[in-house]
Amino acid sequence: MKIEPTPLPGVMLITPPRFGDHRGYFAETYSLPKLAEAGIDTVFVQDNHSLSRVTPTLRGLHFQAPPRAQDKLVRCGRGALFDVAVDIRKGSPTYGQWFGAELTEENGAQLLVPAGFAHGFVTRVPDTEIVYKCSDTYAPETEGALLWDDPDIGIDWGLEGAEPVLSEKDAAARRLAGFDSPFTWEGSA
Repeated sequence: MKIEPTPLPGVMLITPPRFGDHRGYFAETYSLPKLAEAGIDTVFVQDNHSLSRVTPTLRGLHFQAPPRAQDKLVRCGRGALFDVAVDIRKGSPTYGQWFGAELTEENGAQLLVPAGFAHGFVTRVPDTEIVYKCSDTYAPETEGALLWDDPDIGIDWGLEGAEPVLSEKDAAARRLAGFDSPFTWEGSA
């Protein structure tokens, strides 16, 4: 399992090995012991699976606040997406900065998005499936969202002028300016 740090402390790009032949491939997409060997000790308690029929569907930037904050391990089950994490930990040296990675069925890459980061993605092809693990169950009373196109964050979604397909909630999300984050940087990841 290849585990790579990103410019945002705690956000990791994880690529499990694949074993293929004429029938297709096999990949072990999650292993608690292997991640623990790399210092990732998150225990996941919920799996989510989302299908986006049209392109470019954009979902995010979402988070769950403490005490129900979630770490997420995100991968693409089918199709292709651009996955983004934004640091929203007060006092963090990378506060408001983002990192994005192309996750596709072909590359098998996954993004580990720790609590304290807002998360979002945009689909690159129709019928894209996103599959992700969460370290806590869904708690709607703690959910929040930041505006996907906030100029203070400046995410390059690679839309090339296309208008994204958004939910009403995502289209009306708040900006980072004036946001009182429920997360605080602890001096490390």
